[in-house]
Amino acid sequence: MRKHNIKTYDELVRKSTQDVEWFWGECERDLGVVWDAPYSKVADSSKGIEWTRWFVGGKLNVARNCLERHAQKTPDKLAYVWEADDGKTRKMTYGELDKLASRVANALTKEGLRKGDRVGIYMPMTLEIAAVFYGCLKAGLVIIPIFSGFAGGAVKTRLQDAGARVLFTADGGFRRGKLVEIKKEADKAVEGTSVERVVVLKRAGNKVELGAKDTWFDSFVNDASDEFTAIPVESEDYSMILYTSGTTGKPKGAVHSHAGALVQCAKEITYNFDCKPDDVFFWLTDLGWMMGPWMMIGANFNAATCVLFEGAPDWPQPDRVWEIVDKHKITILGISPTAIRALKKHGDEWVEKHSFKTLRLLGSTGEPWDEQSWSWFFDKVGKGRLPIINISGGTEIVGCFLIPSPLTSLKPTTLYGPGLGMDIDVFDDNGNSIREHVGYLVCKKPSPSMTRGLWNAPERYLETYWSRWPHVWNHGDWARIDADGFWFLHGRADDTIKIAGKRVGPAEIEAALLTHPAVAEAAAVGVPHEVKGESAVCFVVLKPGFQPAETLREELKRTVAEELGKPLMPETVKFVSMLPKTRSAKIMRRVIKKKYAGEDVGDISTLENPEAVDEITRAR
Repeated sequence: MRKHNIKTYDELVRKSTQDVEWFWGECERDLGVVWDAPYSKVADSSKGIEWTRWFVGGKLNVARNCLERHAQKTPDKLAYVWEADDGKTRKMTYGELDKLASRVANALTKEGLRKGDRVGIYMPMTLEIAAVFYGCLKAGLVIIPIFSGFAGGAVKTRLQDAGARVLFTADGGFRRGKLVEIKKEADKAVEGTSVERVVVLKRAGNKVELGAKDTWFDSFVNDASDEFTAIPVESEDYSMILYTSGTTGKPKGAVHSHAGALVQCAKEITYNFDCKPDDVFFWLTDLGWMMGPWMMIGANFNAATCVLFEGAPDWPQPDRVWEIVDKHKITILGISPTAIRALKKHGDEWVEKHSFKTLRLLGSTGEPWDEQSWSWFFDKVGKGRLPIINISGGTEIVGCFLIPSPLTSLKPTTLYGPGLGMDIDVFDDNGNSIREHVGYLVCKKPSPSMTRGLWNAPERYLETYWSRWPHVWNHGDWARIDADGFWFLHGRADDTIKIAGKRVGPAEIEAALLTHPAVAEAAAVGVPHEVKGESAVCFVVLKPGFQPAETLREELKRTVAEELGKPLMPETVKFVSMLPKTRSAKIMRRVIKKKYAGEDVGDISTLENPEAVDEITRAR
């Protein structure tokens, strides 16, 4: 801002979104991106906004920017800390990580893989996952990060679609003290696919059968040289394919370039999270969720330390996350609203026993907040002094459309406004820009990290994101800008419930329910109604000390009516002991809706607690 004589952050946002080419060029220079060959043009939209190319003619490599340059300058700087499910820890410096990543790159090259070949990563969150990630990028290979909790069928779908040649996996992992037999699922996944080699990390020590394609990780890399210089690749060359959830239909493969992923992740974690080399960055995530690669690229670009966590946030005690913060001296902590709601229900004593003296920034993403949970996170974890950088974007942009800054004031639950260089707006049904009403979150100009189509599905890409309004990206989220200019999210547009012609986001109903002292967690879904078209059915998890009762059910319905208006009062409230969630703590409303309707819920391998689906059946 000083360099360009810009006085306020809002002025910077305006300038960056009015002239995106100016911004992204100045941004990468200010960040200090290392180029192997300079680019001739920041952006080229000659084939249409939907197919914009960025940093045309330039060459670089994510691994050179995020790993090699730090390994050369500060080899003893701590790159990663790993905490296992049982609390044991291991650490790795930038120098050590670079050597192991180089061995991975050399071993893959010896295996016959060449630039552009695809490699699946289906592993627990161990230190080796970072070495595989950067080893692939060094060699110009395209990574397919796969959620470590997936069953074999979901893994197979992704490997088949991408045409992967190699899969990195493990004998097993641990979750809540129990063995997770990853190798068994990997065996199912590779059968009948293009995978030629399966590299197995010895993590759990459980007995596994090695087939003809299998080799142990140590055997694979030990004979390889620990020297490998990252291959300069074209700006537009692919770095990874990030698949969206496959709970409805075939998962979509979002394709990300080296330059796009690098500059977007680095921009957000440098500017919006104020990340420095002495920071310890921990986002409760898995590599298979966008936030995993986002954290690694953005934090490692800044030579910061990342914490990888294999376990569950509330095991063996409800303060596991808070314990990790103090134990590893976390400075930047990211978590989802649902995870906070789940931890909050155990009582304040679990969070109040921890000092959080090293924390300086909080982050959140994944879904809309309710004000009570946001305030609890702010007061109890942030001690009333740390900003919550509440962000929202998507797998398709490996970054954020909406993101606050430590430079700005904030309101509870807000995302503040558009990210730098992201020309975002809210549209009504007719494509008009609106304020103070809920509408569609859209993007009117391209950005470097937007997916380069969808893998093997260009028409699906155009249909999904660009078909509603000409040359406008429709993200599928509901958003609202209030009278003061603060932005808020209201959930997925396809989750919207339309009651007697009135649209309401499930998050609004859930937030109303969470104002009641008995409610720990809530999920709302729309079901067919012969008079109203749709009505809301709510599923509620009660706090300890409260029991299901008809009087309480009616009280909760009235609570929603008082908050949102009588026409939006739920048809019924169902009491359950748990809600179906992913490992990243997202509530799976679509699974709830289908199960309640008696329909096939499809693939539920993403769920942390598949037994929760039976709770919906019981409630029904």
